[in-house]
Amino acid sequence: MIESGAVQARSFSHREILTILSGILLGMALAALDQSIVATALPAIAGELGGFEHLSWIVAGYLLTSTASTPIYGKLSDLFGRRAMLQIAILIFVTASLLCGFAQTMPELIAARTLQGLGGGGLISMAQAIIADVISPRERGRYQAYLSGVWATASVGGPVLGGIFVDYLSWRWVFWINLPVGIAAFILCRRALAALVTPRTRRRIDYLGAALLTLAVTDLLLIFTWGGISYAWTSPTLLTMIAVAPLLIAAVILQELRAPEPVLPPRLFASGLIRTANLASFIVAMAMFGGVVLLPVFLQLVTGVGAGDSGVLLIPLMAGTVVGAYTAGQLMRRTGRYKAYPLIGLSASTLAFALLATMDATTAPTTAMAYMGLLGTGIGSSMPVMLVAVQNATEPRDIGVATATVAFFRSLGGSFGAAILWSVFLAALARGLAVAGGALGVEVLQSGPDAAAHLTPAQHALLMPALVSAFHLVFAISAVLTAVSVVISAFLKELPLRTTPAHGGAEH
Repeated sequence: MIESGAVQARSFSHREILTILSGILLGMALAALDQSIVATALPAIAGELGGFEHLSWIVAGYLLTSTASTPIYGKLSDLFGRRAMLQIAILIFVTASLLCGFAQTMPELIAARTLQGLGGGGLISMAQAIIADVISPRERGRYQAYLSGVWATASVGGPVLGGIFVDYLSWRWVFWINLPVGIAAFILCRRALAALVTPRTRRRIDYLGAALLTLAVTDLLLIFTWGGISYAWTSPTLLTMIAVAPLLIAAVILQELRAPEPVLPPRLFASGLIRTANLASFIVAMAMFGGVVLLPVFLQLVTGVGAGDSGVLLIPLMAGTVVGAYTAGQLMRRTGRYKAYPLIGLSASTLAFALLATMDATTAPTTAMAYMGLLGTGIGSSMPVMLVAVQNATEPRDIGVATATVAFFRSLGGSFGAAILWSVFLAALARGLAVAGGALGVEVLQSGPDAAAHLTPAQHALLMPALVSAFHLVFAISAVLTAVSVVISAFLKELPLRTTPAHGGAEH
């Protein structure tokens, strides 16, 4: 009997791999485009819908549901096949994108983005699991050009396209653009991934584990989002949520230990390599997603560039990520080794965040682009390596859920990073404005990118130093986070990279 979740136990030819890749590349493009195109529109969205203090939830709400759903996609794909789960993810994502574009209030947009995350959780995790099914870790670099090319086009073009939509059409088009891309991805996946159809297996799904995991993640995220901003840390609401958090975490652990088909199989975490890679991915994602949310806000509010120009300035960040990932993939293929690349990349990212923490209104655009290019290259050369290391150390039966586990901790870190760093930013800004005196508060930013234009010279003189100081703090915290990830990555065990795919037959 074929192993649950497996495709055929054989190796795929180069032509077959290219056919399969054609089906997942558009899905990856959809996810990459959504991650990058929304960033430049955030200030404009706040300007039209209000709720600037809740702006991070446009990112965090998406990451929350994508985080909770990612391991569920992984487990279901191991049982019922990758193609079906990828198509379901695309349908949910496209439907939610339509709703995002029609949102009339900030709560409506956040709700639609939360639904969109249920689809987004499957886009990347399924694509990465399919790649692991058909391409060996050692040979992954051979096809990295295709993967990096699509990711680069979507990631680099996303901020520019988002800026153009904001300046000349509407921020709503950053969501509506997903419709034609998503429909094309669905059709192509249905045809190209036919070879990956998996026989159905009758097994119980760990719905209770999935529900408990969602509750635990939501509780923790709300604690760090609301704490000190919406509620005082000593308020009954926060104290109750803090008290409930360890109980929910304990319930998740107990359920996963007893479940026949756990969402997060405990056997995976028996591996020190998997624990180390997931912890490093979690911490790096905290810094990275926090930066993605804050950098376009910094560029538009502090340096005064428009949405379109801020998108152009973000190109080095996205392009650097692709260059770093491609370079690391090629080096892994040639050397069969991987540990050095996250150490080097994360050290570079630490330096980049430290440099970003020195920027102010007088920083030259070329200087900012250089810093962001260094940041992107460092992150790009580290995060994909963690995924390959985990897939390389995982048994074929668990390749889907192991891939989803990496995506889970990455999304969890991103959710925490976007929420926590945004909360720190708002708290630091409020404190800075209070120390400076005057009647200004964080609500002055409600008008979005044009906030500074509505102020008198005296008010502007109060706002700018407080803004810059708040950004310096969050970028400095990001530097500390990436420095911690360097230390953790030093403990990453290096195993010989397999030369066969997860379901590609015997090792040789």
